[in-house]
Amino acid sequence: MSRPTPIRMGVAGVGSLGFHHARILRDLPEVRMAGFFDVDARRAAFVSGKLELEPAGSLRELLSAVDALVVAVPTSSHEEVALAAAGRGVHLLIEKPIAPSLKAADRILAAARQAGIVVQAGHVERFNGALRAAAAYIDSPLFIESQRLAPFHPRGTDVAVVLDLMIHDVDLVRMLVKAPLADIAAAGIPVLTPSVDIANARLTFRNGAVANLTASRVSSEGQRMLRVFQRSGYVRVDLARGRGEFLRLRRDLPALLEDVREASVQEGGAGPAGPDPGAAPGLEDIVERIPFEGFPEEPLRVELEGFRDAALGRSDPVVSGDEGRAALEITLCIEKRILDHVAHSRTS
Repeated sequence: MSRPTPIRMGVAGVGSLGFHHARILRDLPEVRMAGFFDVDARRAAFVSGKLELEPAGSLRELLSAVDALVVAVPTSSHEEVALAAAGRGVHLLIEKPIAPSLKAADRILAAARQAGIVVQAGHVERFNGALRAAAAYIDSPLFIESQRLAPFHPRGTDVAVVLDLMIHDVDLVRMLVKAPLADIAAAGIPVLTPSVDIANARLTFRNGAVANLTASRVSSEGQRMLRVFQRSGYVRVDLARGRGEFLRLRRDLPALLEDVREASVQEGGAGPAGPDPGAAPGLEDIVERIPFEGFPEEPLRVELEGFRDAALGRSDPVVSGDEGRAALEITLCIEKRILDHVAHSRTS
């Protein structure tokens, strides 16, 4: 059932990401930005000055003023904030990972079901303009390769790179493959922090699809690349630059190859592999390249529009709390495989 607008929304935690949630909510149609709260008084004062928003004096005060809340506090505090919000019937968008553990995620989801509230997981890459544009070309992937590389930054180092970065691609792969997971193999090492800083995982699905994921937060340059191989062709999605391309065999390829064979025979050759290599078609002759540009909307804004609509009862959340839990479960399993690998490496 639809609810009246504007809906009152707020943000708990206004660090680097929470700041942008507050910035967008301040101007989002059908939303009244009711405030924010951060335990760091200096940070709260800074954000208040930048966005001209009044901070709440406590989480309880904020929860009493909102219908829906973005939870952008550190992962270790997700459960505490989410349970407090659920107790007041406040809808939730919880940044990834949805919780620090599966038990914590289960407690959050159980409280949400009891309260009858929406829970959306904050997997913003689902709303990436390039990925949304690529959807027209992606069909039953057989092999997916992702590379998510970032320069070192202290933010997020309270968790391993798997939970900080790779979880994005775990969620995307789940969305694209749409099949149960069959097996996981993973390896990784700490480099600059006590946690794992670079990791690789190979996911095998029951339908035969395979995904190879690499995440690093100790790279010299940033990269967010997704490559999807399927029977109809190959899709390359540059998530960072907001563009990509679809490569497929040219539809006139049989006629092209026949023309090449005829030309080669007329010149005394034995076909494309004969003595005249210049007659053989090159990659550009065989493959059709279809470039595409990503949709221009800011992904975080599209995500928040979806949360607004879900909280208003117009639609289901694009990334449900259950999907957030599923991504967390796979990611934690990857992390365990890596920690076992690290322990074995140290003893061997």
